[in-house]
Amino acid sequence: MSRGLNKVMIIGHLGRDPEMRFTPSGRPVTSFSVATTRNWNTSSGEKRSETEWFNIVSWGSLAEICNQYLAKGQQVYIEGRLQSRKWEDDDGNRRTTVEVVAKEMVILGERKKKYSEAYKDSGSKKGEAKPKSDQDNDQTGGFDEDEDEFPF
Repeated sequence: MSRGLNKVMIIGHLGRDPEMRFTPSGRPVTSFSVATTRNWNTSSGEKRSETEWFNIVSWGSLAEICNQYLAKGQQVYIEGRLQSRKWEDDDGNRRTTVEVVAKEMVILGERKKKYSEAYKDSGSKKGEAKPKSDQDNDQTGGFDEDEDEFPF
């Protein structure tokens, strides 16, 4: 039996803040870029470096998590599959884009600063539960912001 495999694993840093949009049916989609850098020495001892950029797309609840927790410069692990898309630009030229459709995301660096500040500004003190209306929309599960683990 012949099987194919389309799996990508990337560890890198976000090149820009995530951008979340919604499909006409209301499904969230978040896109961002991740840079990976490869370093090596040539046979003559010269140090070389090469950076590769990846366009990442996440869907559904992962899209919401990426939008909420990620920020430019953060180090992340992304696992997913490669996908190519054909589209037409404003001048009518046919273009092809290759992107990674994320299935899993793990934050390897610090938490998103914007989120931590928003959590502090919400009026909740350490260990206090948020008001019911805030809990309904909060995907953090009410975690303590001084903990090192994430709720996902």
